[in-house]
Amino acid sequence: MASLSNGQPESFVKIPTIKFTKLFINGEFVDSISGKTFETIDPRNGEIIARIAEGDKEDIDLAVKAAREAFDHGPWPRMSGAARGKIMMKLADLIDQNVEELAALDAIDGGKVYTLCKTLDIPYGAANTLRYYAGAADKIHGDVLKMSRELHAYTLREPIGVVGHIIPWNAPTVMFFAKVSPALAAGCTVIIKPAEQTPLSALFYAHLAKLAGIPDGVLNVVPGFGPTAGAAISSHMDIDMVSFTGSTDVGREIMLAAARSNLKPVSLELGGKSPLLVFDDADVDKAADLALFGILFNKGEICAASSRVFVQEGIYEEFEKKLVEKSKAWLVGDPFDPNVRQGPQVDNKQFDKILSYIEHGKREGATLLVGGKPVGNKGYYIEPTIFTNVKEEMIIAQDEIFGPVMALMKFKTIEDAIKSANNTKYGLAAGIVTQNLDIANTVSRSIRAGIIWVNCYYGFDSDCPYGGYKMSGFGRELGLEALNSYLQVKSVVTPIYNSPWL
Repeated sequence: MASLSNGQPESFVKIPTIKFTKLFINGEFVDSISGKTFETIDPRNGEIIARIAEGDKEDIDLAVKAAREAFDHGPWPRMSGAARGKIMMKLADLIDQNVEELAALDAIDGGKVYTLCKTLDIPYGAANTLRYYAGAADKIHGDVLKMSRELHAYTLREPIGVVGHIIPWNAPTVMFFAKVSPALAAGCTVIIKPAEQTPLSALFYAHLAKLAGIPDGVLNVVPGFGPTAGAAISSHMDIDMVSFTGSTDVGREIMLAAARSNLKPVSLELGGKSPLLVFDDADVDKAADLALFGILFNKGEICAASSRVFVQEGIYEEFEKKLVEKSKAWLVGDPFDPNVRQGPQVDNKQFDKILSYIEHGKREGATLLVGGKPVGNKGYYIEPTIFTNVKEEMIIAQDEIFGPVMALMKFKTIEDAIKSANNTKYGLAAGIVTQNLDIANTVSRSIRAGIIWVNCYYGFDSDCPYGGYKMSGFGRELGLEALNSYLQVKSVVTPIYNSPWL
């Protein structure tokens, strides 16, 4: 059984006072029009952290009106890229100055490990992402075209307009800035709906954006629920683009709503059931570490988690033993404990969903190698769970569980590995562990997924595009590809003097 940390969070880190609980619209914190609020819950114990203003369609209308005014008549899209970049750099500096409080908000609100938030999510996922796009803001330009007729032409890249962002609860800081940063650099104005489970850090970032000098109306944060606030964003006639990260089913609804309204473009980063392929020549000890990291990082609540692990038969038994040994030493518990590697699942709904999938696996005939039970009697903690003797058609090998549950399977040949890796409706990520360059290159080109990690996992970076194939969606986060998503291409054509066009 996994170890459990039972320390009280106050013995490790001082929990901050919750300062911002209202909607942020047009540069001000305001109550919702309805006056309604909802509870945000601490997954460590199921207790209420705070009551948050609940945005609905009328509040989205107000936020869109502010964003539209800021885009059509405000300074942000008309600033030089260098001026926008300077303000974004200031926001990044303010984030660095508040890193501990921001990390604590994501830990208490989402059950994320505090030390990882403090060393990864906030400095890299937020501040460094902002700086990357701030540096790109003054490098947006078109091309001069060589026309085949007596014409001179060039292209302009212009901001797409008002953008609606709907972000998930599993990485509230990282996804906030993966979406907001390129949109701001492009000159867009934005409305962000954070997940109802994790609104706290998004509201704090709105406060810092105001301090940094981002003009009123450019950045609006409206907490609320998907069927109300999220649906209002997707169908709004005055929003020019929607970017969503979350489940495939919800992504389909957003795409339909966008099509039925003003045919706005959408960018969708959706579910995953990512394979990790371990070949016979791998270092078994390191491969087992990588496999556990791939499924247990962020308690398995990550779209790219390596939830299907395929191991070549020559090392399978040794690999299985290593996994059991290492999983038993994996410390689960209070996310503020510096020794803990896995905190609680985000809420009771996700906790129950994961446990129900574990029961599915047992009923389908998979062998529960380790784990499979809740940890402790308070909060939403689940043991690292590994199933073996898994068949590819089983539910636990096909559905996205979004929790610390691994399906472990065996393969014989490279061809078998490729076939198994592609035997899913998803195509978000994949991992390959081998010392053979030919195998790495062959398999990388054969797997239908948006990112392939060779001898590593979660190799994210601001400059590296990330997104899916198949039912994992389309569009890309990060990299210059993401910046281009928020830009329109306009062609300008004029006749050359004395041309037949005059």
